[in-house]
Amino acid sequence: MAGNEWEQVKAEAAQRQSAQMQLNRADGEPGASGGPADLVVNQDDLGAVGHEAYMLRDRLSRDGDHARPATFDAAIALTNGNFTSGSELLKVHDRWNSQLRTLLDACARISGHLDYSKSVHAEDDADIGGNLLSVSKISEYFK
Repeated sequence: MAGNEWEQVKAEAAQRQSAQMQLNRADGEPGASGGPADLVVNQDDLGAVGHEAYMLRDRLSRDGDHARPATFDAAIALTNGNFTSGSELLKVHDRWNSQLRTLLDACARISGHLDYSKSVHAEDDADIGGNLLSVSKISEYFK
């Protein structure tokens, strides 16, 4: 290999080494690259949405059932009076109850999932931060 080729290979290697992988960090953290973080999970936002889902479930469980007893009584009265609309009103009653239970379950799942997500993301952040710190310590030995 000629001398000028060797110098070119060394220069290319130096360029590759200077363009090492950089990991993003949230703004304000030591060593932050200055750019925005790729994934941001704001604990307050998750908590607010989870709380609203809980409050919606509470209101639905209380207010979503007001018409059920009267609808059921009307369906039975119409059915007993040999009106065909009685059985159809009973279907509406049953469908309403089914949909209300589905919606209540969905609100409970959203609230619970967001509470769970908050704690898991906090644990993941701590774990990832610890892993990255150990990698950066190892990298110091290769300099």
